[in-house]
Amino acid sequence: MKTLPSVSAAEALQPGAADQVTAPAPLPNTGSLSRRMIGIAAAWIFVLLLSGGLALDRILTNTITTSFDDQLEYVLTAMISSAEIGPDGEVFFNRPLGDQRFLEPNSGLYWQISGQGHADFTSRSLWDRALKIETAHSDAQPHIYDSDQFPDHELRIIEQSIYLPGSKVRWRFMVAQSRAEMDLQLRQLRETLGYSFALLALGLIIMAGLQTLYGLWPLRKVREAIQAMRTGRMDRVRDPMPIEVMPMVEELNALLEHNEKQAEEARRHAGNLAHALKTPLTVVMNSATARADDLADTVIREAAVMRRQVDHHLARARAVGRRGQALARANVWESAQAVERAVVRLYPHVRCDLDGSKSAEVAIERQDLEEMLGNLVENAGKYGGGSVFVTIDPKGATDPKLVDIWVEDDGTGIPEKERERIFDRGARLDTGKPGTGLGLAIVRDVAEIYGGKVELDESEDLGGLLVRLRLPRAA
Repeated sequence: MKTLPSVSAAEALQPGAADQVTAPAPLPNTGSLSRRMIGIAAAWIFVLLLSGGLALDRILTNTITTSFDDQLEYVLTAMISSAEIGPDGEVFFNRPLGDQRFLEPNSGLYWQISGQGHADFTSRSLWDRALKIETAHSDAQPHIYDSDQFPDHELRIIEQSIYLPGSKVRWRFMVAQSRAEMDLQLRQLRETLGYSFALLALGLIIMAGLQTLYGLWPLRKVREAIQAMRTGRMDRVRDPMPIEVMPMVEELNALLEHNEKQAEEARRHAGNLAHALKTPLTVVMNSATARADDLADTVIREAAVMRRQVDHHLARARAVGRRGQALARANVWESAQAVERAVVRLYPHVRCDLDGSKSAEVAIERQDLEEMLGNLVENAGKYGGGSVFVTIDPKGATDPKLVDIWVEDDGTGIPEKERERIFDRGARLDTGKPGTGLGLAIVRDVAEIYGGKVELDESEDLGGLLVRLRLPRAA
Protein backbone atom coordinates (compact mmCIF):
# COMPACT_ATOMS: atom_id res chain seq x y z
CA MET A 1 0.00 0.00 0.00
CA LYS A 2 1.43 3.36 -1.04
CA THR A 3 1.78 5.86 1.79
CA LEU A 4 1.01 9.53 1.45
CA PRO A 5 3.72 12.10 2.32
CA SER A 6 3.31 13.49 5.79
CA VAL A 7 2.64 17.16 6.47
CA SER A 8 3.75 18.79 9.66
CA ALA A 9 1.41 20.83 11.80
CA ALA A 10 3.47 23.96 11.17
CA GLU A 11 3.21 23.47 7.42
CA ALA A 12 -0.51 22.84 7.65
CA LEU A 13 -1.05 26.04 9.63
CA GLN A 14 0.84 28.24 7.19
CA PRO A 15 -1.28 30.90 5.49
CA GLY A 16 -2.68 29.66 2.24
CA ALA A 17 -1.93 26.00 2.95
CA ALA A 18 -5.58 25.03 2.89
CA ASP A 19 -6.18 27.02 -0.27
CA GLN A 20 -3.32 25.27 -1.99
CA VAL A 21 -4.79 21.90 -1.17
CA THR A 22 -8.40 22.65 -1.95
CA ALA A 23 -7.96 25.04 -4.88
CA PRO A 24 -9.87 23.66 -7.86
CA ALA A 25 -7.99 22.82 -10.97
CA PRO A 26 -8.58 25.23 -13.87
CA LEU A 27 -11.28 24.05 -16.23
CA PRO A 28 -10.24 23.17 -19.78
CA ASN A 29 -11.28 25.61 -22.46
CA THR A 30 -11.69 25.47 -26.23
CA GLY A 31 -10.21 28.88 -26.96
CA SER A 32 -11.68 32.33 -27.37
CA LEU A 33 -15.23 32.46 -28.70
CA SER A 34 -14.67 36.03 -29.94
CA ARG A 35 -11.56 35.05 -31.90
CA ARG A 36 -13.37 32.05 -33.32
CA MET A 37 -16.33 34.15 -34.49
CA ILE A 38 -14.11 36.89 -35.89
CA GLY A 39 -11.91 34.29 -37.61
CA ILE A 40 -14.90 32.59 -39.21
CA ALA A 41 -16.29 35.95 -40.32
CA ALA A 42 -12.90 36.99 -41.74
CA ALA A 43 -12.50 33.71 -43.63
CA TRP A 44 -16.01 33.96 -45.05
CA ILE A 45 -15.47 37.61 -46.01
CA PHE A 46 -12.19 36.66 -47.74
CA VAL A 47 -13.88 33.86 -49.70
CA LEU A 48 -16.80 36.04 -50.76
CA LEU A 49 -14.68 39.04 -51.73
CA LEU A 50 -12.17 36.86 -53.57
CA SER A 51 -14.94 35.15 -55.52
CA GLY A 52 -16.68 38.45 -56.22
CA GLY A 53 -13.43 40.16 -57.17
CA LEU A 54 -12.46 37.41 -59.59
CA ALA A 55 -15.91 37.45 -61.16
CA LEU A 56 -15.92 41.25 -61.46
CA ASP A 57 -12.37 41.25 -62.85
CA ARG A 58 -13.39 38.75 -65.48
CA ILE A 59 -16.46 40.74 -66.46
CA LEU A 60 -14.61 44.06 -66.72
CA THR A 61 -11.65 42.43 -68.50
CA ASN A 62 -14.01 40.92 -71.07
CA THR A 63 -15.72 44.30 -71.47
CA ILE A 64 -12.45 46.16 -72.13
CA THR A 65 -11.16 43.42 -74.44
CA THR A 66 -14.43 43.30 -76.36
CA SER A 67 -14.41 47.09 -76.80
CA PHE A 68 -10.80 46.93 -78.03
CA ASP A 69 -11.64 44.13 -80.46
CA ASP A 70 -14.72 45.98 -81.72
CA GLN A 71 -12.53 48.90 -82.71
CA LEU A 72 -10.20 46.58 -84.61
CA GLU A 73 -13.15 44.93 -86.34
CA TYR A 74 -14.52 48.34 -87.28
CA VAL A 75 -11.23 49.22 -88.98
CA LEU A 76 -11.15 45.83 -90.69
CA THR A 77 -14.65 46.34 -92.03
CA ALA A 78 -13.67 49.80 -93.32
CA MET A 79 -10.64 48.29 -95.08
CA ILE A 80 -12.66 45.61 -96.79
CA SER A 81 -15.35 48.04 -97.91
CA SER A 82 -12.72 50.41 -99.35
CA ALA A 83 -10.61 47.76 -101.10
CA GLU A 84 -10.74 47.25 -104.89
CA ILE A 85 -8.68 45.44 -107.53
CA GLY A 86 -6.79 47.70 -109.89
CA PRO A 87 -6.03 47.10 -113.59
CA ASP A 88 -2.74 45.55 -112.61
CA GLY A 89 -4.48 43.03 -110.37
CA GLU A 90 -3.26 44.66 -107.17
CA VAL A 91 -5.36 45.87 -104.26
CA PHE A 92 -5.92 49.56 -103.63
CA PHE A 93 -8.23 51.70 -101.50
CA ASN A 94 -10.80 53.83 -103.19
CA ARG A 95 -10.73 56.13 -100.15
CA PRO A 96 -8.08 56.57 -97.43
CA LEU A 97 -8.57 55.24 -93.90
CA GLY A 98 -9.32 58.00 -91.44
CA ASP A 99 -6.96 57.14 -88.57
CA GLN A 100 -3.74 59.17 -88.84
CA ARG A 101 -1.80 56.57 -86.87
CA PHE A 102 -1.67 54.43 -90.00
CA LEU A 103 0.58 57.13 -91.49
CA GLU A 104 2.98 57.42 -88.53
CA PRO A 105 5.90 54.93 -88.43
CA ASN A 106 5.76 52.45 -85.55
CA SER A 107 2.63 54.15 -84.19
CA GLY A 108 1.24 50.90 -82.80
CA LEU A 109 -1.66 50.70 -85.28
CA TYR A 110 -1.07 48.78 -88.54
CA TRP A 111 -2.81 47.15 -91.46
CA GLN A 112 -1.68 44.73 -94.10
CA ILE A 113 -3.25 43.00 -97.12
CA SER A 114 -1.61 39.83 -98.42
CA GLY A 115 -2.38 37.60 -101.39
CA GLN A 116 -0.58 34.66 -102.87
CA GLY A 117 1.67 35.74 -105.70
CA HIS A 118 1.35 39.42 -104.79
CA ALA A 119 3.46 41.74 -102.72
CA ASP A 120 2.10 42.72 -99.34
CA PHE A 121 0.11 45.95 -99.32
CA THR A 122 0.94 47.56 -95.94
CA SER A 123 0.30 50.74 -93.97
CA ARG A 124 3.04 53.34 -93.70
CA SER A 125 3.07 52.78 -89.93
CA LEU A 126 4.69 49.37 -90.47
CA TRP A 127 7.64 51.13 -92.13
CA ASP A 128 10.19 48.43 -92.77
CA ARG A 129 8.35 45.64 -90.98
CA ALA A 130 5.58 43.29 -91.94
CA LEU A 131 2.96 41.34 -90.09
CA LYS A 132 3.67 37.62 -89.89
CA ILE A 133 1.05 35.57 -91.64
CA GLU A 134 -0.12 32.45 -89.82
CA THR A 135 -0.74 29.68 -92.29
CA ALA A 136 -2.39 27.44 -89.74
CA HIS A 137 -5.78 28.95 -90.41
CA SER A 138 -7.56 30.93 -93.10
CA ASP A 139 -10.90 32.21 -91.89
CA ALA A 140 -13.77 33.67 -93.85
CA GLN A 141 -14.92 35.29 -90.62
CA PRO A 142 -12.87 37.72 -88.52
CA HIS A 143 -10.26 35.97 -86.41
CA ILE A 144 -8.65 37.70 -83.41
CA TYR A 145 -5.52 36.64 -81.58
CA ASP A 146 -2.47 37.96 -79.71
CA SER A 147 1.03 38.03 -81.16
CA ASP A 148 4.51 38.84 -79.85
CA GLN A 149 6.18 39.04 -83.22
CA PHE A 150 7.35 42.63 -82.53
CA PRO A 151 9.96 42.73 -79.77
CA ASP A 152 9.05 46.21 -78.52
CA HIS A 153 5.31 45.58 -77.95
CA GLU A 154 2.70 42.86 -78.11
CA LEU A 155 0.03 43.02 -80.78
CA ARG A 156 -3.65 42.33 -80.93
CA ILE A 157 -4.43 41.15 -84.46
CA ILE A 158 -7.70 40.68 -86.33
CA GLU A 159 -7.70 39.11 -89.79
CA GLN A 160 -10.15 37.87 -92.40
CA SER A 161 -9.65 36.14 -95.76
CA ILE A 162 -12.00 37.09 -98.63
CA TYR A 163 -12.25 37.16 -102.44
CA LEU A 164 -12.52 40.64 -103.90
CA PRO A 165 -14.61 41.24 -107.00
CA GLY A 166 -12.53 40.90 -110.19
CA SER A 167 -9.85 38.73 -108.53
CA LYS A 168 -9.40 35.01 -108.08
CA VAL A 169 -6.88 35.51 -105.31
CA ARG A 170 -7.86 34.96 -101.69
CA TRP A 171 -6.79 38.15 -99.96
CA ARG A 172 -6.01 38.24 -96.27
CA PHE A 173 -6.85 41.52 -94.55
CA MET A 174 -5.04 42.14 -91.25
CA VAL A 175 -5.34 44.92 -88.67
CA ALA A 176 -2.96 44.98 -85.69
CA GLN A 177 -2.74 47.27 -82.71
CA SER A 178 -0.40 47.41 -79.77
CA ARG A 179 -1.85 45.95 -76.54
CA ALA A 180 -0.13 48.62 -74.41
CA GLU A 181 -3.22 50.78 -74.06
CA MET A 182 -5.49 47.84 -73.28
CA ASP A 183 -2.98 46.32 -70.85
CA LEU A 184 -2.67 49.68 -69.08
CA GLN A 185 -6.44 49.87 -68.65
CA LEU A 186 -6.54 46.30 -67.33
CA ARG A 187 -3.68 46.98 -64.89
CA GLN A 188 -5.34 50.16 -63.60
CA LEU A 189 -8.62 48.31 -63.28
CA ARG A 190 -7.08 45.48 -61.25
CA GLU A 191 -5.19 47.88 -58.99
CA THR A 192 -8.42 49.77 -58.32
CA LEU A 193 -10.29 46.53 -57.63
CA GLY A 194 -7.51 45.30 -55.33
CA TYR A 195 -7.40 48.48 -53.25
CA SER A 196 -11.20 48.71 -53.11
CA PHE A 197 -11.72 45.10 -52.09
CA ALA A 198 -8.89 45.23 -49.54
CA LEU A 199 -10.45 48.33 -47.96
CA LEU A 200 -13.86 46.67 -48.06
CA ALA A 201 -12.49 43.50 -46.44
CA LEU A 202 -10.81 45.53 -43.69
CA GLY A 203 -14.03 47.42 -43.03
CA LEU A 204 -16.10 44.24 -42.93
CA ILE A 205 -13.67 42.50 -40.58
CA ILE A 206 -13.69 45.53 -38.25
CA MET A 207 -17.47 45.51 -38.37
CA ALA A 208 -17.54 41.77 -37.62
CA GLY A 209 -15.19 42.32 -34.67
CA LEU A 210 -17.31 45.13 -33.26
CA GLN A 211 -20.47 43.09 -33.83
CA THR A 212 -18.94 40.10 -32.07
CA LEU A 213 -17.74 42.12 -29.09
CA TYR A 214 -21.09 43.89 -28.83
CA GLY A 215 -23.02 40.65 -29.29
CA LEU A 216 -21.05 38.84 -26.58
CA TRP A 217 -21.17 41.76 -24.15
CA PRO A 218 -24.27 40.36 -22.35
CA LEU A 219 -22.25 37.25 -21.46
CA ARG A 220 -19.75 39.52 -19.72
CA LYS A 221 -22.65 41.05 -17.78
CA VAL A 222 -23.83 37.56 -16.80
CA ARG A 223 -20.30 36.76 -15.59
CA GLU A 224 -20.21 39.95 -13.52
CA ALA A 225 -23.61 39.10 -12.04
CA ILE A 226 -22.40 35.60 -11.10
CA GLN A 227 -19.35 37.14 -9.42
CA ALA A 228 -21.67 39.48 -7.51
CA MET A 229 -23.79 36.51 -6.42
CA ARG A 230 -20.71 34.61 -5.30
CA THR A 231 -19.62 37.54 -3.14
CA GLY A 232 -23.10 38.01 -1.70
CA ARG A 233 -23.88 41.34 -3.38
CA MET A 234 -26.72 39.83 -5.46
CA ASP A 235 -29.03 36.84 -5.21
CA ARG A 236 -30.28 36.71 -8.81
CA VAL A 237 -29.42 37.97 -12.29
CA ARG A 238 -31.88 40.82 -12.59
CA ASP A 239 -30.39 42.97 -15.37
CA PRO A 240 -32.32 43.01 -18.65
CA MET A 241 -30.74 40.74 -21.25
CA PRO A 242 -31.22 40.05 -24.97
CA ILE A 243 -33.80 37.47 -25.97
CA GLU A 244 -31.07 34.99 -26.94
CA VAL A 245 -29.44 35.16 -23.50
CA MET A 246 -32.62 35.25 -21.42
CA PRO A 247 -33.23 31.45 -21.49
CA MET A 248 -29.75 30.86 -20.03
CA VAL A 249 -30.34 33.56 -17.38
CA GLU A 250 -33.73 32.08 -16.50
CA GLU A 251 -32.23 28.61 -16.16
CA LEU A 252 -29.45 30.06 -13.98
CA ASN A 253 -31.97 31.79 -11.73
CA ALA A 254 -34.04 28.60 -11.59
CA LEU A 255 -30.93 26.64 -10.59
CA LEU A 256 -30.17 29.15 -7.84
CA GLU A 257 -33.74 28.94 -6.59
CA HIS A 258 -33.56 25.14 -6.68
CA ASN A 259 -30.32 25.13 -4.70
CA GLU A 260 -31.78 27.56 -2.17
CA LYS A 261 -34.80 25.32 -1.72
CA GLN A 262 -32.53 22.32 -1.25
CA ALA A 263 -30.45 24.20 1.30
CA GLU A 264 -33.59 25.32 3.12
CA GLU A 265 -34.96 21.78 3.11
CA ALA A 266 -31.65 20.49 4.41
CA ARG A 267 -31.74 23.02 7.25
CA ARG A 268 -35.32 22.08 8.00
CA HIS A 269 -34.48 18.37 8.01
CA ALA A 270 -31.59 19.02 10.36
CA GLY A 271 -33.90 20.96 12.68
CA ASN A 272 -36.59 18.28 12.50
CA LEU A 273 -34.05 15.58 13.20
CA ALA A 274 -32.68 17.48 16.19
CA HIS A 275 -36.20 17.98 17.50
CA ALA A 276 -37.09 14.32 16.93
CA LEU A 277 -34.02 13.13 18.82
CA LYS A 278 -34.66 15.31 21.85
CA THR A 279 -37.46 13.16 23.26
CA PRO A 280 -35.69 9.77 23.11
CA LEU A 281 -32.48 11.32 24.40
CA THR A 282 -34.40 12.88 27.29
CA VAL A 283 -35.99 9.52 28.11
CA VAL A 284 -32.59 7.81 28.08
CA MET A 285 -31.01 10.56 30.21
CA ASN A 286 -33.85 10.44 32.76
CA SER A 287 -33.65 6.66 32.99
CA ALA A 288 -29.88 6.80 33.38
CA THR A 289 -30.10 9.53 36.03
CA ALA A 290 -32.72 7.62 38.00
CA ARG A 291 -30.77 4.39 37.57
CA ALA A 292 -33.95 2.66 36.46
CA ASP A 293 -34.07 -1.11 36.48
CA ASP A 294 -35.17 -1.27 32.82
CA LEU A 295 -32.41 1.07 31.65
CA ALA A 296 -31.08 -1.42 29.11
CA ASP A 297 -34.52 -2.00 27.61
CA THR A 298 -35.14 1.73 27.53
CA VAL A 299 -31.85 2.40 25.75
CA ILE A 300 -32.53 -0.30 23.18
CA ARG A 301 -36.09 0.94 22.57
CA GLU A 302 -35.18 4.60 22.32
CA ALA A 303 -32.10 3.83 20.21
CA ALA A 304 -34.38 2.06 17.75
CA VAL A 305 -36.62 5.13 17.69
CA MET A 306 -33.66 7.42 17.06
CA ARG A 307 -32.38 5.11 14.36
CA ARG A 308 -35.71 5.21 12.55
CA GLN A 309 -35.84 8.98 12.89
CA VAL A 310 -32.34 9.29 11.45
CA ASP A 311 -33.23 6.91 8.59
CA HIS A 312 -36.38 8.90 7.86
CA HIS A 313 -34.68 12.26 7.64
CA LEU A 314 -31.67 10.89 5.78
CA ALA A 315 -34.01 9.33 3.23
CA ARG A 316 -35.75 12.68 2.73
CA ALA A 317 -32.46 14.57 2.46
CA ARG A 318 -31.06 12.02 0.01
CA ALA A 319 -34.18 12.21 -2.15
CA VAL A 320 -34.11 16.01 -2.16
CA GLY A 321 -30.45 15.99 -3.18
CA ARG A 322 -31.07 13.58 -6.04
CA ARG A 323 -34.31 15.08 -7.28
CA GLY A 324 -32.59 17.30 -9.80
CA GLN A 325 -30.68 14.46 -11.45
CA ALA A 326 -32.46 14.05 -14.79
CA LEU A 327 -30.54 10.86 -15.62
CA ALA A 328 -31.71 8.97 -12.52
CA ARG A 329 -33.56 5.77 -13.43
CA ALA A 330 -34.15 2.39 -11.85
CA ASN A 331 -35.73 -0.87 -12.95
CA VAL A 332 -38.68 -1.59 -10.66
CA TRP A 333 -38.62 -5.37 -11.09
CA GLU A 334 -34.95 -5.68 -10.13
CA SER A 335 -35.44 -3.48 -7.05
CA ALA A 336 -38.55 -5.44 -6.04
CA GLN A 337 -36.61 -8.71 -6.29
CA ALA A 338 -33.84 -7.31 -4.07
CA VAL A 339 -36.41 -6.18 -1.48
CA GLU A 340 -38.17 -9.55 -1.65
CA ARG A 341 -34.97 -11.43 -0.84
CA ALA A 342 -34.25 -9.13 2.12
CA VAL A 343 -37.79 -9.36 3.56
CA VAL A 344 -37.95 -13.15 3.20
CA ARG A 345 -34.70 -13.46 5.14
CA LEU A 346 -36.06 -11.11 7.82
CA TYR A 347 -39.48 -12.80 7.99
CA PRO A 348 -39.12 -16.45 6.94
CA HIS A 349 -42.85 -17.11 7.23
CA VAL A 350 -43.71 -14.46 4.61
CA ARG A 351 -44.36 -15.50 1.00
CA CYS A 352 -43.85 -12.67 -1.50
CA ASP A 353 -45.04 -12.95 -5.10
CA LEU A 354 -44.08 -10.58 -7.95
CA ASP A 355 -46.10 -9.96 -11.10
CA GLY A 356 -46.39 -7.40 -13.89
CA SER A 357 -43.94 -5.62 -16.12
CA LYS A 358 -40.27 -6.56 -15.91
CA SER A 359 -39.12 -3.62 -18.04
CA ALA A 360 -40.82 -0.72 -16.25
CA GLU A 361 -38.35 1.95 -15.16
CA VAL A 362 -38.88 4.99 -12.94
CA ALA A 363 -36.99 8.30 -12.86
CA ILE A 364 -35.74 7.68 -9.32
CA GLU A 365 -32.46 6.64 -7.80
CA ARG A 366 -32.44 2.91 -7.12
CA GLN A 367 -31.54 3.36 -3.45
CA ASP A 368 -34.57 5.59 -2.89
CA LEU A 369 -36.84 3.20 -4.80
CA GLU A 370 -35.68 0.25 -2.69
CA GLU A 371 -36.12 2.36 0.45
CA MET A 372 -39.79 2.88 -0.41
CA LEU A 373 -40.44 -0.69 -1.58
CA GLY A 374 -38.62 -2.06 1.47
CA ASN A 375 -40.86 -0.12 3.87
CA LEU A 376 -44.03 -1.17 2.05
CA VAL A 377 -43.14 -4.85 1.70
CA GLU A 378 -41.76 -5.02 5.26
CA ASN A 379 -44.98 -3.51 6.66
CA ALA A 380 -47.02 -5.96 4.58
CA GLY A 381 -44.99 -8.90 5.87
CA LYS A 382 -44.96 -7.66 9.49
CA TYR A 383 -48.65 -6.76 9.84
CA GLY A 384 -50.15 -9.15 7.27
CA GLY A 385 -50.98 -12.81 7.49
CA GLY A 386 -47.90 -14.03 5.62
CA SER A 387 -48.81 -13.38 1.98
CA VAL A 388 -47.55 -10.35 0.09
CA PHE A 389 -48.36 -9.63 -3.54
CA VAL A 390 -46.41 -6.99 -5.51
CA THR A 391 -47.73 -5.97 -8.95
CA ILE A 392 -45.84 -3.63 -11.31
CA ASP A 393 -47.88 -1.69 -13.88
CA PRO A 394 -51.17 -3.56 -13.30
CA LYS A 395 -53.96 -3.45 -15.85
CA GLY A 396 -55.88 -0.90 -13.81
CA ALA A 397 -53.20 1.78 -14.27
CA THR A 398 -54.42 4.76 -16.33
CA ASP A 399 -51.62 7.38 -16.40
CA PRO A 400 -48.88 6.50 -18.97
CA LYS A 401 -46.47 8.97 -17.33
CA LEU A 402 -46.55 7.08 -14.02
CA VAL A 403 -45.55 3.58 -13.02
CA ASP A 404 -48.07 1.99 -10.65
CA ILE A 405 -46.73 -0.39 -8.00
CA TRP A 406 -49.32 -2.26 -5.94
CA VAL A 407 -48.35 -3.91 -2.64
CA GLU A 408 -51.07 -6.13 -1.15
CA ASP A 409 -51.22 -8.24 1.98
CA ASP A 410 -53.71 -10.58 3.66
CA GLY A 411 -53.83 -8.76 6.97
CA THR A 412 -56.70 -6.93 8.64
CA GLY A 413 -56.21 -3.80 6.53
CA ILE A 414 -56.72 -0.22 7.64
CA PRO A 415 -60.15 1.37 8.14
CA GLU A 416 -60.93 4.08 5.62
CA LYS A 417 -61.15 6.81 8.27
CA GLU A 418 -57.65 5.94 9.52
CA ARG A 419 -55.92 5.82 6.11
CA GLU A 420 -54.92 9.45 6.09
CA ARG A 421 -53.77 9.56 9.70
CA ILE A 422 -51.54 6.54 9.24
CA PHE A 423 -49.15 8.68 7.16
CA ASP A 424 -48.39 10.91 10.14
CA ARG A 425 -44.99 10.38 11.70
CA GLY A 426 -45.21 7.99 14.62
CA ALA A 427 -48.80 6.94 13.85
CA ARG A 428 -49.38 3.21 14.52
CA LEU A 429 -52.56 1.16 14.57
CA ASP A 430 -50.99 -2.05 15.83
CA THR A 431 -48.94 -1.32 18.93
CA GLY A 432 -48.45 -4.96 19.68
CA LYS A 433 -45.52 -5.26 17.29
CA PRO A 434 -42.23 -3.36 17.40
CA GLY A 435 -41.88 -0.29 15.24
CA THR A 436 -41.82 3.46 15.15
CA GLY A 437 -44.60 4.23 12.71
CA LEU A 438 -42.28 6.01 10.27
CA GLY A 439 -42.41 3.51 7.37
CA LEU A 440 -45.38 4.95 5.46
CA ALA A 441 -44.32 8.50 6.32
CA ILE A 442 -40.93 7.87 4.69
CA VAL A 443 -42.59 6.38 1.60
CA ARG A 444 -44.97 9.30 1.20
CA ASP A 445 -42.29 11.95 1.74
CA VAL A 446 -39.80 10.41 -0.72
CA ALA A 447 -42.52 9.76 -3.33
CA GLU A 448 -43.78 13.35 -3.17
CA ILE A 449 -40.24 14.71 -3.48
CA TYR A 450 -39.91 12.87 -6.82
CA GLY A 451 -43.37 13.91 -7.98
CA GLY A 452 -45.16 10.66 -7.05
CA LYS A 453 -47.86 9.79 -4.55
CA VAL A 454 -49.11 7.01 -2.29
CA GLU A 455 -52.72 5.83 -1.90
CA LEU A 456 -54.28 3.25 0.46
CA ASP A 457 -57.14 0.94 -0.42
CA GLU A 458 -58.50 -2.52 0.30
CA SER A 459 -57.07 -5.52 -1.56
CA GLU A 460 -59.73 -7.39 -3.54
CA ASP A 461 -57.60 -10.52 -3.92
CA LEU A 462 -56.03 -10.90 -0.46
CA GLY A 463 -58.52 -8.93 1.61
CA GLY A 464 -55.89 -6.89 3.45
CA LEU A 465 -54.29 -3.54 2.73
CA LEU A 466 -53.57 -2.34 -0.81
CA VAL A 467 -50.90 0.34 -1.16
CA ARG A 468 -50.71 2.08 -4.56
CA LEU A 469 -47.28 3.66 -5.09
CA ARG A 470 -47.24 5.85 -8.21
CA LEU A 471 -43.86 7.09 -9.42
CA PRO A 472 -42.78 9.06 -12.53
CA ARG A 473 -41.87 6.84 -15.47
CA ALA A 474 -38.37 7.19 -16.89
CA ALA A 475 -38.27 8.70 -20.36
